[in-house]
Amino acid sequence: MKLELIATATFGLEAVCRREIEALGFKITKGEDGRVTYIANEAGIVRSNLWLRCADRVLLKMGEFPVLAFEDLFQGMKAIPWETLIHEDGNFIVSATSVKSKLSSVPACQSVAEKALIERLSETYGEQRFSKSGAVFDIKLRILKDVCTVTVDTSGAGLHKRGYRSASVEAPIKETLAAALVSLSFWKPGRLLADPFCGSGTIAIEAALIGRNMAPGLNRSFAAENWDFIPKEIWKRERADAYKKIDLSKEIRIEASDISKKAISAAKENAENAGVIDCINFAVKSFSSFAAKEKGGIIVCNPPYGERIGEKKQIESVYRELKLFFDENPSWSLFLITSDKNFEKDAMGRLADRRRKLYNGRIETTYYQYHGRINKDD
Repeated sequence: MKLELIATATFGLEAVCRREIEALGFKITKGEDGRVTYIANEAGIVRSNLWLRCADRVLLKMGEFPVLAFEDLFQGMKAIPWETLIHEDGNFIVSATSVKSKLSSVPACQSVAEKALIERLSETYGEQRFSKSGAVFDIKLRILKDVCTVTVDTSGAGLHKRGYRSASVEAPIKETLAAALVSLSFWKPGRLLADPFCGSGTIAIEAALIGRNMAPGLNRSFAAENWDFIPKEIWKRERADAYKKIDLSKEIRIEASDISKKAISAAKENAENAGVIDCINFAVKSFSSFAAKEKGGIIVCNPPYGERIGEKKQIESVYRELKLFFDENPSWSLFLITSDKNFEKDAMGRLADRRRKLYNGRIETTYYQYHGRINKDD
């Protein structure tokens, strides 16, 4: 069955998400802030949830229609064939957002939409009351400029919840953002990758998952697994195929260190849970002790910054050490995310080769990219 899916993503990661979707073999039909729309089928829902590393959620698009009055919303919702997805015991939940639209009352929109849904299901099943004891269907209404897009969340918990993080430390970076940082660095197995401010190990672990070609969703479940809409055989087949694609042949060299012994303990536990403990060399040490053992390495990191856990003096010290390291090791590349808009001037003393605005939670950050320069004689 031909379906329209929407992958939501953190602002700034739409292009990364788009590349992942295309790599899975799906056709992109629309791209906008925080959303990528594409065509797939039932197996595509499963494959997207298992494999998308940088998307937040995978939504099944059920309909889209103009809404200038609540009657438009009611009739548009009722016209959707909900019975093809929701059984009479389905636990349906309706939420809405409204931006620049005449229907500005979100509670009213939710109420009208749910009434229309219930009326449609009542006419199908002959019931006036529903137990809502079955599978969960999280229905989302996005009303933007008087156009309502209706979707159902297939993921359940956000896709950043891989299932491996049993231990954490203060101010962790989301798994989806960490995977995006690695993807944007264009790191490949065989090249040394280091995170000298690793915290609970998320960047290093996501890099190892990429290097091993391990589907990030293999160790968790999804809302759509409980839907009869997708046969169980498809879930089994897609998971089995994902396991077959794990690549143990490549050399993965990742170093992860942190000044905190507690952080390294947490990182090791998380890496063990993710099945990549053999790919990462963990160490308790400060960045001042970090040494380049070879040329052409790459640092991908999320160092402490003021809004979260860094004190001013600590940050200034980190900046001095970073500049010294890269002055002494010009063949190394740096990919660093921070909220400090003066990082180029205060830390490196030069402009980055590339930069990208991203959000770490609600904090606006910049991803600074400094490309290493290797002499032909080296």
